Amino acid sequence: MAVSILHRVTGNGLAVAGIGALLCWLGTLAAGPDVYAKFAAYASSPLGRIIFVGISWAYFTHTVSGIRHFIMDMGAGFDVDRNNRWSVLCPVIALFLTAAFWAALLLR
Repeated sequence: MAVSILHRVTGNGLAVAGIGALLCWLGTLAAGPDVYAKFAAYASSPLGRIIFVGISWAYFTHTVSGIRHFIMDMGAGFDVDRNNRWSVLCPVIALFLTAAFWAALLLR
């Protein structure tokens, strides 16, 4: 139940915060180099990084949970033990993917 609720919450969070960040990025990109430099400075600040880490965590959580739901829609994974195992693994996999994504971005 918690993973299903988390799936809905992250989907709504991506719809609000993710689309908002995307539109801000596109708007500043279209406004010119001076405005974009201000956005880039804000995005690379500690608060900006926290926001973008949160958006990427929501993306990976929603994606992994969506794959789990897709597999269940095909009729697999309804066994209680298997379902409980995957519901615990979904947030763990999402945290791992988020950490790997940011490590790849920051260490290049």
